[in-house]
Parts: sequence; structure tokens; C-alpha cells
Amino acid sequence: MKVLHVLQAQPTQDGDGVNIRRVAGFDGRYLDPFLMLDELKSDDRKDYMGGFPPHPHRGIETFTYLIKGGFEHRDHLGNQKAIRSGDVQWMSTGRGVIHSEMPLAESEGLHGFQIWINMPSAEKMRPPRYQDSTSTPLPVIENGTGARLHALGGSWQVAEQIAESPLNNLAADAALADVELQPGGRLDLAPLHQSKVMVYIHTGSLAQGQYKAGDLLILEPGSDIALSSEQGGGTLILAGEPLKQPIAHMGPFVMTTQEELMQAVRDYQAGRFGTIE
Repeated sequence: MKVLHVLQAQPTQDGDGVNIRRVAGFDGRYLDPFLMLDELKSDDRKDYMGGFPPHPHRGIETFTYLIKGGFEHRDHLGNQKAIRSGDVQWMSTGRGVIHSEMPLAESEGLHGFQIWINMPSAEKMRPPRYQDSTSTPLPVIENGTGARLHALGGSWQVAEQIAESPLNNLAADAALADVELQPGGRLDLAPLHQSKVMVYIHTGSLAQGQYKAGDLLILEPGSDIALSSEQGGGTLILAGEPLKQPIAHMGPFVMTTQEELMQAVRDYQAGRFGTIE
């Protein structure tokens, strides 16, 4: 496995005082077609109970995955759904969505992710779309060598086993998986067809402690994927096809030009994104 770069998640806050760790790449240099990875991991309710009150988005796809705890999603399109441990949720915001993500009251600790995927310029103003996995369990592959792969988005293959997530229409041919490694466990994957492949370590460490939790490994295109952990661990695998297009970013809006960005601000201020009841 050839690692080109290692980026570290940095502590920050978002929403109503929610403590997170973030890897951001709005310059397109390292993460394209991904824009940002946020990890929320805490057993202290003060770190997350403020949640993410209503806010707008345009021009991106948000992908949310929970390992522990629960969130309730609401948006101005009428979607209202609670997602819990093991669930994923995808929102292709297109021309505009206002939504909120609030922790469920019964949550005793949270561990989850929100990942932003950029949208091709030609698709940024299409109607919004929403999908989650609450009614269709995500497929899991066990390889017999101490590894379990949860197919979160897209299609995955381990040896002769194939698993396809119900969320399989992400922008930029994106695919995501969560890999659990038991102590001494190992997972080997053939090179993926996507040009951008990254591994984020969320639990434990990899490669005899060489890489640790909070590290994002950016792999060489065409590299195989070899994950091993002496003590056990957990990783996300993120794959996608770089869009190689300009990025104009302001807060929750990601467009291609500054004029499109300013139009998004004007549309939101004029109430053209709708409201949450």
C-alpha cells in the first residue's frame, strides 16, 4: 500500500458548540472529490447535545455515518428520520436544502462522521435528493482473517465476495466503507477503479502503530489496500473520481465560481431555499 500523504484531523467546533475533529480540503489539492471529513467522538453530552440547528447547503452532498448514538434529521422538503448506530444517510443538496441534525435524547455517547462530497458543476443546481439505510440494512463482508467491511456507500469486493450499499448513486463515483479489524486482523483489497482513495483511522492504529487514530492516508492512484492492526482498530475507506474543477467555498455553500457563490447567498437571504417548520 503506497501512502503519498498523511493529513491529521484537527480539533474544532461546529453547529451549536459541537466538538469535532476535521480534515478539510476546500482547495482541492488532496481530497478532491471530497471536501471535508468531520468526526464526532465523545461520551460527554456537553460535547454534542447542542447539535446542528437549521442551516442551508447548496452544491454538495453530505454523507453521515453513525457508529454509536443517534441523530434526527429534518429538512424543509419534509424528510424527518432518526438514524442510529450502523445507519448512513445521504443528502444531495443540489440547488438548496435547509436541514438540521440533532442528537437523540437517549444517546449515551456519540461516534459518527459527516463527509462532504463535491458535486459536478453541471449538477449543482439539480433538485435535492435524500436517502438513508434505516429500512435496508447495510451489507457486511467478513474475510476470515479478523476483518469486517461494512459497505456504507457504493460497491465493494473482498476476494470473491461482493457487497453493494443501498446508497449507490453518490456524486463523483464516490464509495465509502467502514473496516473493523480485530487484534492481529488484516484486510487486503485489490486496487479500486477510482483515482482517489483515502483511509481514515478512527480507532486504534495501523501498520504496527505507524499510523494512528485521526490520520487520513492518501494513497497513490492504483495502489492496493492493505490494512493490518496489531491491537485492533477501525478505518473508513473513501474512494471517488476527482472532479478537477474550481472550488468556490463560503461556509455551507460550495459552487464553481464566485458569482454562483454570491447567487447562493442572495437566494438564501431571499428565502428561496424554503423553511423548516
